[in-house]
Amino acid sequence: MSGAFDNIHPGLTQPDAIRMLLTPIDQLESQSDPYMAAAHLLNFPGQSTEQALLALVDDQDQSQPRRLARRKAVEVLGRLKCQDAIPAIGRCLNSDDPYLVENSAWALAQLDCQVDALHETMISLVSRSDQNQRVLIQSLASLQVASAAGVIEPLQDSETPGVRGAAISACIKLGASCDRLDVLQQHFLLSNQMDRQSGIQDAIDCGARDLLPAILQAPVSPVFRMRALRALWPEGDLIFGELSLVSVVDALLNDHPSDLELVHEYDQAPTNEFLIQEFFGTDFSRCYLALQTLCDRSAVEIWPLLHQRWTEEAHNDYGAHYFFVKLFGSRCDWPKEALPVIEQILNEAILSQRPQFMKSKSAAVLSMYRLGVGFEQERLIQLLSSDSMPFWEVRYAVLMLLSDSKFDLDRDRCLECSAVDPHPFVAARAKAMTSDSI
Repeated sequence: MSGAFDNIHPGLTQPDAIRMLLTPIDQLESQSDPYMAAAHLLNFPGQSTEQALLALVDDQDQSQPRRLARRKAVEVLGRLKCQDAIPAIGRCLNSDDPYLVENSAWALAQLDCQVDALHETMISLVSRSDQNQRVLIQSLASLQVASAAGVIEPLQDSETPGVRGAAISACIKLGASCDRLDVLQQHFLLSNQMDRQSGIQDAIDCGARDLLPAILQAPVSPVFRMRALRALWPEGDLIFGELSLVSVVDALLNDHPSDLELVHEYDQAPTNEFLIQEFFGTDFSRCYLALQTLCDRSAVEIWPLLHQRWTEEAHNDYGAHYFFVKLFGSRCDWPKEALPVIEQILNEAILSQRPQFMKSKSAAVLSMYRLGVGFEQERLIQLLSSDSMPFWEVRYAVLMLLSDSKFDLDRDRCLECSAVDPHPFVAARAKAMTSDSI
C-alpha cells in the first residue's frame, strides 16, 4: 500500500490534513492544499480519514482545487482498501471529468469491486475515445470481468500502443490464447518511452514470463525491468529457462548500455555538451546512448563540463543524478583533481535518504568499487545489514563487490549478515557466494 513518496509532508498531522479539506477554497493558503491533504491522508488509515475522503468524493464543488483533490481522494480510498467507498467511487464513473473516471476505475479494481452494474458502466466507457481506455481495460481485466471480452477484443488492433497492449494483455488474462505476445514484445522497443514502459506492464499483467529475456534488454529505467523480474520470476527458483537469477540481478544493477537494445542512434557525432544534456531527458534509451558515447570521450575534456553541470543542477535532478553516478564509475582515467570530488559525490549518493534518488545508491556503491575506492569492513557490514540499510539493492551491490578476491576482508563475517537477508534476491546471492557457485 505504501510507497517511497507517500509521506513527503512528515510534519502534517491527520487533523490538519482533514481541516484543509474542510476549509473553503478562498480561505486556503494555497490552492494545492486540498490535493496535498487528500494525498497525505494515506498515511493515516482509519475511519476518520475515510469519512473525510468520502465527504470530498461526494462534494459537488466543481472548483479546480476540489476537482483535483477529488481525483486523489478516490485513488487514496482505493489504496486504503476502503470497501465502504465502492458506491461513492462508482458514482464517479458518471462524471464529466475523465481523470476522475480513470481514477475511479483504477480504485474499483483495487477494491475488487464485484458489483455487476458498475462493471457494465465501465464496459460502456471502454469504447469511448474521450476516456482513458487503457485504464478501463486494465481494471476490467484485473476484476476478471469476462463479459468485457467482447468490447476489449477489437481494441487489440488499436492504433494507440497503450490501448493495443492493454487489450492484448486483458484478453490473455480473460482466457484468450497467447498468440499475440509477439506484438507485446515489439512494444518494448517502440520509440516512445511511455509506450515501452506500458508494454512491460502489459506483460506483467498477463504473466508473460516468456517475454522476460526481452524485457531485460528494453531501454527503460532499471526500475521497470526490476519490477518485471520480481513479478515474473518463478518464486523460489534460481534458474528460469536459460536465465540465472543471480546473473540477471547482477546485470540489472550493473546496468551497462551494451546489455540493452537501444532504439536511438546518432546520425552525426554529437558534442560533449549535447551528450551531457541528454542525461537530463526523460527517455532512458537516449540517456543510455549518451552514457555509452561519453565513455569513449576524453575524461580530461568532459570532466570540467560534468563538474559544472553537477554543481548547477545534476545533483538535484534524480534522472541525471543516476547517469552521472554511472558515468563516474565507468572509467578510471579521470584527472587527478577530479577523484576526490567524485568520491565525495558517490559517498553522498550512498548516504542519501531522498526517495527519488534511491536507484543511485547501489550504482554509487559499484562505481566506488570500480574506481578502486576501498570500503572499511565495518562499513560494509553496516551496508549489508537490513536494519541499517533498508534498500536491498545496496545490500546486493555490496555482495557483488565482495565477490572480488582482491578485497582483504573477512568475507565469511560479511556474508553472515546476508545469509538470512529478508529479501530473496540478496539471500540467493549470499547463498551462491557461500557455495562458490558464482
